[in-house]
Amino acid sequence: MIVNYGSSGLLLRNHSHTKGTSDRLVIIVDNFSSTDEQGRVVDLANLFGWFVELMPTNVGFGAGVNAGAARAVREGAQSIVVVNPDAHLRSSDIDALVDEVVADHELMVSPVIRRSDGAVWFDGIDLFLDSGRMASKRRSRPPSGSRRPWLSGACFAISAHLWERVGGFDSDYFLYWEDVDLSHRVLDIGGKLSVLERASAVHDEGGTHPSRPDVHGRSSLYYYFNIRNRLVYAAKHLDDRRLTSWKWQTARVSYEIVRGGGRRQFLRPWRLVRAYLRGIKDGFSYVRSARGR
Repeated sequence: MIVNYGSSGLLLRNHSHTKGTSDRLVIIVDNFSSTDEQGRVVDLANLFGWFVELMPTNVGFGAGVNAGAARAVREGAQSIVVVNPDAHLRSSDIDALVDEVVADHELMVSPVIRRSDGAVWFDGIDLFLDSGRMASKRRSRPPSGSRRPWLSGACFAISAHLWERVGGFDSDYFLYWEDVDLSHRVLDIGGKLSVLERASAVHDEGGTHPSRPDVHGRSSLYYYFNIRNRLVYAAKHLDDRRLTSWKWQTARVSYEIVRGGGRRQFLRPWRLVRAYLRGIKDGFSYVRSARGR
């Protein structure tokens, strides 16, 4: 299942080898970007035997996946594999992921995800609960304190049973951190997370972004939602002590998020400043609304 937003070219390039069959449904959820784009998606679906869910607006990644998963369940699917338009994996790797969740209905599993140059992009990430920082399991000097693992929404598999039990994605996030939240709730209900090292996917990060990234760094929406949604997650899942700690560290951690895009982007700093300030402002507004102070 794939959520599309203005990325029909990527659907054709990365997923034309994945044909819909009687035992493998391919569902494309198109978050509205234009009538021309929806027409292209429908044409591809007719060509390759895909099902299509046409959304009247851009409802965000999580809500889009929810719509596609609901369609899959209605069509009788027992397992759900989510893949970004800018990611692709071999049919044998899809089968390997599905085999894992068929064998264990309480499991959510991801492949190792690599960039097109072969470098590892994802093989497990920890969220550090005292600060809201994140670190790959390969990082030699991770942050200190307790941690919680999560799996990337760029490519994962989950049983329909576990998906419905956990309630799918939380649409409050719109973009980014919804996979961190889903992983948290899977663990909370007794489910398990795993990275299947013998399966791999290739992901060209940023290809699906709803705003074209600046040549000097990532897009403003990337920074805005990562900064905002860190606090959304905190409001939903942390106790008062940890929430207070995250709030105190927001300015610093948000700067670290922006700095991760590299130095060249600071040649044009105003878009970064706007995203940084808006993300903090809206994140704190969400915390006040959710927690009553």
